Amino acid sequence: MKTILVPTDFSDTAYNAATYALALAGQLGADRIVLYHAYELIVPIPDVPTSIPMVNPDDLRIAAVEGLEKMQKELTVVAGTDVSIVTRADNTLLAATINDVVKQEEATLIVMGITGGSKMEEIFVGSNTIDVVKHTTCPVLIIPGEAKFKGIQKVVFACDLCKVADTTPIAPLKKLLTVFKAELHVINIDHENKRFTTDTPFETLMLDTLLEGFQPQYHFIDNPNIIQGIVTFSESIQADLVITIPKKHGLFDSIFKRSNTAKLAYRTHIPLLAIHE
Repeated sequence: MKTILVPTDFSDTAYNAATYALALAGQLGADRIVLYHAYELIVPIPDVPTSIPMVNPDDLRIAAVEGLEKMQKELTVVAGTDVSIVTRADNTLLAATINDVVKQEEATLIVMGITGGSKMEEIFVGSNTIDVVKHTTCPVLIIPGEAKFKGIQKVVFACDLCKVADTTPIAPLKKLLTVFKAELHVINIDHENKRFTTDTPFETLMLDTLLEGFQPQYHFIDNPNIIQGIVTFSESIQADLVITIPKKHGLFDSIFKRSNTAKLAYRTHIPLLAIHE
């Protein structure tokens, strides 16, 4: 049994992500979707006026269960008989315990939406979703608010060409590429060759060896803004998926920070898959 974990806050964006996960399940061969809601109990703070209403933990759980049951019922209509939809609610912080939930549910993929819209800024710096990316070792597929599943035909793999043998999660990457059977484009974003080193040609050759059999097409793009470079290229070829490796120390670490670099006016409907090194 292959399981996809879909954290939800019951927003329209979360519903869209769950619908995307259902459609994707067929291509991945997944037969179980777990709708997961983590709710947080408000803890009373000393010296705060008692006139502030406190939330009853029982009420929180009832609301969570009711929301999940409603969502489950609506999605079951479009799920068909090949995929089962189950629910889970926990009184916890989502990012803090997401790894435990992944292990307990034996999930192989997390699918999450970005609440608020489809701006590229929200894809890369959305709070809850990016917190999950940072705190789990499970691949996380981030779905923009307006993205619709049309199959995965073209994949963009954004790579910094740095220590690729040590940092590229080649096993899960190959597994996904094998399933998708998609056209693979590897892109490296640089500006005026500032990040080009004597090791770059060797790293490119090493990556080509790791990706043997997938016929990757390589693109070396000059752009001072990494995210803008990724978005512009991905949209120009009408990619269906962008894959990144959120390294803890490296070029693409900046993508997952709330910085001016990530605040773009671009809009995109392209999902982003984060696979940890």
